[in-house]
Amino acid sequence: MTITAPVVFDPYSYDVHEDPYPTYRRLRDEAPAYLDAERGFWALSRDADVRSALGDPTTFSSRGGITLERRSEDLEPMLIELDPPRHTQLRSLVSRAFTPKRVADLETPIRELSRRLIAGFADRGTLDVITDFSATLPMAVISAMLGVPDDDQDELRAWSDSMLHREPDDDRITQAGIQGATELYAYFERLIARRGQDPGDDLVSALVAAAEGDMALTHSEILGFCFLLIIAGNETTTKLLGNAIHWLGAFPDERAKLLAQPGLIPAGVEEVLRFDTSTQGLARLLTRDVTMHGVTLPEGSKGMLLFASANRDDRRWRDPDVLDVDRNPAGHLAFGHGIHHCLGAALARLEARVALEELLPVLGEYEVQTTECERVHSGNVRGFTRLPVRFA
Repeated sequence: MTITAPVVFDPYSYDVHEDPYPTYRRLRDEAPAYLDAERGFWALSRDADVRSALGDPTTFSSRGGITLERRSEDLEPMLIELDPPRHTQLRSLVSRAFTPKRVADLETPIRELSRRLIAGFADRGTLDVITDFSATLPMAVISAMLGVPDDDQDELRAWSDSMLHREPDDDRITQAGIQGATELYAYFERLIARRGQDPGDDLVSALVAAAEGDMALTHSEILGFCFLLIIAGNETTTKLLGNAIHWLGAFPDERAKLLAQPGLIPAGVEEVLRFDTSTQGLARLLTRDVTMHGVTLPEGSKGMLLFASANRDDRRWRDPDVLDVDRNPAGHLAFGHGIHHCLGAALARLEARVALEELLPVLGEYEVQTTECERVHSGNVRGFTRLPVRFA
């Protein structure tokens, strides 16, 4: 008789970062309300449970921060870390930056930039998808929205990257990450001050000018929103593009469908989002005891809502561990659900669609150099820091 040890989930384990999905399956089957006494956190992994928690912000509060680490009081408030009513007020203001027309107007510059980047390696036969393409494109787009000069983008990306990295089995932000956060805040302090004196047509200028009685954005809220956008708008889309190229390489038949029928690319983007989302999950703080699946999750404790696990839950999805671009993955949780559904979801989808429309025909039947790939090591972001590819 074989005795199986209880499932253990360590979001900071490098082994988990390589492939978390077997652990997620065990969580869903054996410990859907997971409670880790050693680290003092909980996790929900089934689609129905994650979706329900996202729909109950009164119980599953965002105010404790979106990562398992305790939120520093020195950090500025970010929209994603607020609860109603302030969240509702601020979201109505900043959502104006992501109207359908504003997003649609970005398609032409995104396509032009994609073509310029591709021209740099099209005749080479090799590229690192991250450094040569996917790290540059989203940063350029979000920087243009914020009014960040081109010459500053590499520095901002380096600071942002440093904040994500964790050492093996360690949930603490590194000294480099602390320095990166300090530099980012200082940079946006200067940018906000300049836009207050000399406004332009960028988002920071619009935020500085926003004043509607009690709904007026405070300086701290503007700073927190800039900080959020440069991280979320850069990191998650960078990882999405890398994940797409990686998995379309691992499922060549699905890649062939997209090459033969480019009209399927939007569906392919959605399936990649479901299959391996760059934001694996976000943390919530419990405002009361919650009993689920016979386990009581205690008031005041933080835990993870595992979007990526929910997106592979066979209670909802047929053959969830197969990438299938013909699937209709509507309702996946890659962008969250409820009041905190990602404001930039439409922009991320646009960037990914345009990037794949331009990139796939050039790469053709490419081969990912899997032994040379390197992953980001983060408690909640999944993707690559290096993704070498060879193509004809």
